Amino acid sequence: MLLLKNKYFYIGVTTLVIGTQLNYVSQTYLHYYTNDGKNLPLLSDLVLDNIPLWDISYIYDIFAIVSQVIFILYIIHKDEFHKVPYFLLLSGIFQIVRAVFIILTPLGNPPNFGGSDDIFNGFSKFELGVYPSGHIGIAFLYFLFANNKTYKNLLLLCVIIITAALFLSRAHYSIDVLSGIFFAYAIKAFGDKYCTIFILHKANKEEDKIHIIPENK
Repeated sequence: MLLLKNKYFYIGVTTLVIGTQLNYVSQTYLHYYTNDGKNLPLLSDLVLDNIPLWDISYIYDIFAIVSQVIFILYIIHKDEFHKVPYFLLLSGIFQIVRAVFIILTPLGNPPNFGGSDDIFNGFSKFELGVYPSGHIGIAFLYFLFANNKTYKNLLLLCVIIITAALFLSRAHYSIDVLSGIFFAYAIKAFGDKYCTIFILHKANKEEDKIHIIPENK
């Protein structure tokens, strides 16, 4: 596949891997921080204080995976392979930003949070660091990336279901969820302005290679 020969693809992959690992490092730091006897602050939340507690943590993990599957199908169905480096880069930037804010704003899990289902365990070893929500941020990025109405509607539905499940299971404060959306939107806007070089020209039948879109002057 010609995409695999392009340097921007590997830069995108590297950025995503670094972001994912930094999240693990940040959560590990909070784990040892709490093991030293220090407490992470708990917040009162207008939304969480007025809705029932349901043990449905598996729902937000399932639909996080569903959103990924839908987005992959979108890339394949709509032949958006030339944008994969761009998608990877911005997803990685979100993860890096989240890893930094986990440390800058070390909030404790909301009261009554019982942890994620054992099958998923929140996709992380330590379920610490809630601000901003990674589940919402990445799913909303997928929604912003998609240009097809059907796929956008499906991805938005995933965002809504994930949000409801996060609230009802007390996995995130409302500020975490809203910030995940705002961060994702800001990163997408940043990418559209400064990172379009990672969007590649599609190879046509006459050209057996992918070209870089020239920067606007």
